[in-house]
Amino acid sequence: MPNISPSFQVQNPPQSFFSKLRFLGPGFILSASIVGSGELIATTILGAKGGFITFWVILVSCFIKVAIQLEYGKNSILSGNSLMAEFNQFGGPKLKKANWSVWTTFFLTGLKILQLGGMLGGAAIALSLIFPSISVSFGALLIGISLILFFLKNYYPLIEKSATLMVFGFTLFTLISLIAIFYTPYALTWEQVASGLTFNLPNELIFVAIGAFGITGVASDEIIAYTYWCQEKGYASFVGEYDGSEEWKSRAKGWIKIMQMDAFLAMLIYTLVTAAFYLLGASILHGNQEIPEGMDLINSLASIYTESLGPNARTGYLIGGFFALYSSVFATLAYWTRLFPDALSQIGWIAEENEKKKAVKIMSFLFPLFWVIAFLFIKQPGFMVLFGGVIGSVLLLLVVYGALKFYFKNRKLNLAQNGLYGIIFWLSVLSIVSVSFYGVYKLF
Repeated sequence: MPNISPSFQVQNPPQSFFSKLRFLGPGFILSASIVGSGELIATTILGAKGGFITFWVILVSCFIKVAIQLEYGKNSILSGNSLMAEFNQFGGPKLKKANWSVWTTFFLTGLKILQLGGMLGGAAIALSLIFPSISVSFGALLIGISLILFFLKNYYPLIEKSATLMVFGFTLFTLISLIAIFYTPYALTWEQVASGLTFNLPNELIFVAIGAFGITGVASDEIIAYTYWCQEKGYASFVGEYDGSEEWKSRAKGWIKIMQMDAFLAMLIYTLVTAAFYLLGASILHGNQEIPEGMDLINSLASIYTESLGPNARTGYLIGGFFALYSSVFATLAYWTRLFPDALSQIGWIAEENEKKKAVKIMSFLFPLFWVIAFLFIKQPGFMVLFGGVIGSVLLLLVVYGALKFYFKNRKLNLAQNGLYGIIFWLSVLSIVSVSFYGVYKLF
C-alpha cells in the first residue's frame, strides 16, 4: 500500500477519557459508509415490504457483527500487516502468489460494482429532485467527476473529517423525524415494535432480508475496510513491532481498548440510525400496494419525511439523502483504493511502491467511471443495492473464517480478553453462519 498516512512513532496509549477521544476516527468513516445505502434504501425497503415483523433482522445485523470487526481491528494492530498480506498467509490453494481468500475477496468485491452504481445513482436522483434542471444522467456524471477530483489527494485525515461531517446532519435529521412521527397518525406503538422481535421471517421477504442483513450494520466491506483505517490512524505504529516484552503487551492492550471504544461508539450511532430508518419505513410505507423501483424510488422514500415532518421537509430529506448516499460512495472509494492495490500486490501484478501509488490514482479514476456506467445501464438503484447486499452476505462468510483464524492466532500472545468477549465473539460467529445458511436454504 502507498504511504498515504503520516508517519507515527511508538507511544503509550492515553489514559484520560477526553484524551482518548482524540484518537477515535476509524469508526466514523465506517459510519459514513454504513449510514447511507443500507439505511436509506435497503433498510427502508425491508420495513416497507415486511412491516414491523422483520425488525429483528436489522437489530441482529447491527449487533452481532461488531465482535468480528473487533477481531479484525485487533489483528491489524498486533500484526502491523495489511489485511490481504494476512489473508495470504492462510492455508489452502494458491493461484499465482495469492491465497484463495485473496482471490475470493478480490472477485466478490468486484461484483459489488452494481451496488456502488445503485448508491451513486440514488445520490444522482436526489440531486436531480433538488435541482430539476439537472438530469439524473448528468447528475451521476457530476458525482463521478467530483469523486475523482476529491481523491486526487487520498489522505486519511481528509477522508475522516469529510466523512464525519457528511453523515452528521442526516443522522440528526433522521432522529428528529422519528420523534416527530409520534405526533402524526403513523405513531408507533410498543405492540408493533414487539411484533418485530419474534424472529419470524416470511418466505417472500427472504431476498430483501438477506440483502439488508448483508448491507446493514457493519457489513463485510466495512469490517475489511476497518483494518486499513485502524492502521492509517496509527494504532499499529503506536504499538510498535512485536518484541515479546511486557511493555509491548501493555501498549497493545491499551491501543486495543482505544480501538474497541471507537468501534462501540460507531455501533451506537449506526444502530440508532438504522433502527430509525426501519421504523419509519414500516410505519409510513408499509401497506402501500407497491413500493416504486427505479428512478421513482428516492422520491417515494421522501414521503417518510413529508408524512412525519410536513411537506416542507421534502427538500431537507433530499439534501440529507444526497449526502448520506454520497458519503457511502465516498467512503467506499477510499476503501477500494486501498483494498485492490493491496490484493494486486499479493497476487504479484504490482510490486514496487511507485506502482502501487500509480494503481491508486488509476483506480480513483476508473471506479467512479464504472459505477456511473453501471447505474446508467441498469437504472434500478433499489435492486442494485440489494444485489450488493446479497454478495456481501456471501463475503461475510469469508470474513468470519478470517476472524476465526485471527482469534486463534492472537490468543498465543496472551493478551487476555475477558470471558464476556469470548462469548460475544462465538455468538457472533454462530449467528452470522446460521443466518447465511438459513437464507440459502430458504431461497432454494
